[in-house]
Amino acid sequence: MEDKKLLPLKKQYLEYLEIEKNRSLKTLENYNRYLTRFFNFLAEKNNQKIEQLIVSDIDQEMIRQFRIYLNRLEGRKQNLKKVTQNYYVIALRGFLKYLTKIGVKCLPPEQVELAKVSRNEIELISFNELERLLNAPEGKTLKDLRDRAILEILFATGLRVSELCKLNRDSVNLERGEFSVKGKGGKIRLVFLSDTAKEALKNYLAKRTDLEEPLFVSFKKSKKIEVLGRMTPRSVQRLINFYVKKAGIVRHVTPHTLRHLFATDLLQNGADLRSVQMLLGHSNISTTQVYTHLTDKELREVYEAFHARRRKRA
Repeated sequence: MEDKKLLPLKKQYLEYLEIEKNRSLKTLENYNRYLTRFFNFLAEKNNQKIEQLIVSDIDQEMIRQFRIYLNRLEGRKQNLKKVTQNYYVIALRGFLKYLTKIGVKCLPPEQVELAKVSRNEIELISFNELERLLNAPEGKTLKDLRDRAILEILFATGLRVSELCKLNRDSVNLERGEFSVKGKGGKIRLVFLSDTAKEALKNYLAKRTDLEEPLFVSFKKSKKIEVLGRMTPRSVQRLINFYVKKAGIVRHVTPHTLRHLFATDLLQNGADLRSVQMLLGHSNISTTQVYTHLTDKELREVYEAFHARRRKRA
């Protein structure tokens, strides 16, 4: 059987992820970047053009060398973390699984193992630091109330920042304290609001005088509030950066840090892994296993019994 070129197969694989697996455009963009970096590495090692690469060029030795290359590759401030390195390996292993699925002879995907990741690589902040962060928006202006609601909801629900930004005003049922959210791959899951998150959101919405659809909006300060549009993930990150500094926290904190805190808070207080998987919207429980293993209970009971028990209603 003729050894096939890699680039056309990569294109087919990305189309398969988009159409058959319903992966988001962001996921496709990331997978394309991970595979392209590996192919460029492969081409350089083989002294070839990337267009000349064939399936048999991917072997255990090349993958081993690529992992050494990633491990020594410097990121923005330091070497790439094992978690980030694994993203490249996951994309490559998925590509090999696809080749196997369509009958292309290649390196068996099960021979490509992920690096073991220390839980310490998930950057967290202490509970006291979390309290300072959540309480950092102190005023009663629309911006203060919006910012507090954003921080409270991120911690209360474990939403991805992209999911938060897509919420509309009619998305959330404040009376029931729950709502459905469409996550990765278009999967719908149910999330719940803590009492403090409900109150923060209620106070924010009561201050809104516009009729714009998005739940969280950016606006310009003037005599009359002028809504500029839906908040973006980047604007939420800038918001968090501001309050991290205000709260005197020296660690790097992102919206995803609050998602990690949501999961670890549940698990540390006795929630089971399967329920946390459902609340996070992970398609595979192995993704959730980076936190820990516990037993099974009812989802809402787990949430109400175990999440943020140490927090007092504002």
